[in-house]
Amino acid sequence: MSVFTGWVEHFEAEAGRRAERGDPQWTRGAALPAAVVKSVQRFQVGEAGDGANLISKAGAAGDEAYTAAVRLFVDEERNHARLLEHLLTAANARTIGGHWTDAVFVRLRRALGLRLELMVLMIAEVIALRYYRALRDGTSDPLTTEVAGRILADEERHVPFHLRRLGAAFAPLSPVARRAVHAVWWVLLLGAVVVVAHDHGPALRELGLTRRRFIFDVLRTWMSTSELPDPVPVTSGPPA
Repeated sequence: MSVFTGWVEHFEAEAGRRAERGDPQWTRGAALPAAVVKSVQRFQVGEAGDGANLISKAGAAGDEAYTAAVRLFVDEERNHARLLEHLLTAANARTIGGHWTDAVFVRLRRALGLRLELMVLMIAEVIALRYYRALRDGTSDPLTTEVAGRILADEERHVPFHLRRLGAAFAPLSPVARRAVHAVWWVLLLGAVVVVAHDHGPALRELGLTRRRFIFDVLRTWMSTSELPDPVPVTSGPPA
């Protein structure tokens, strides 16, 4: 049995809970500062990809359970885009067609194989953890707090999911090669978090967070989450 069989069950259970819970009450509207609206618009673009490239690469890896889990992960990301779109509508704002930062992330993710795509995706997920926490805790708007909290809860589960696959992918490497991977990963992260902090600086200030603090918090989270796990028994699954 694949290690990802448990993850499939986990994602399916979460989908069931989302369906039972239903959507936030969009009709109550949302009050967002202009800088936060622009920031949410850019994150919505990032969440709105169809995931076809990732699903294709997962399928080529030859693990049917992993491919199924990736499809369910992509469904959650699409749901994030949907939630943010409705939040923007509630704030009398529109979505945007694209943004250069998302285009760079997408091109980098698609440049090589599954391992590089997951490495770049992990960077985006860890940055998103701090962003959605800031959006949840830094606003007095109840609808925004609820939407950001829902997305944050999903992102907290996505990080160990991707790490599990990366741990298996890099397990054959020597300790020296693994250290080299981490060095490259750090360079990519540093570049990404500085760009995001600069691009979203006005919104972060509205949410009570300086650019410097945002970068520091992301790096601290990265240090505690980016270590590739050792191979695990096939019966292991998602965290409880």
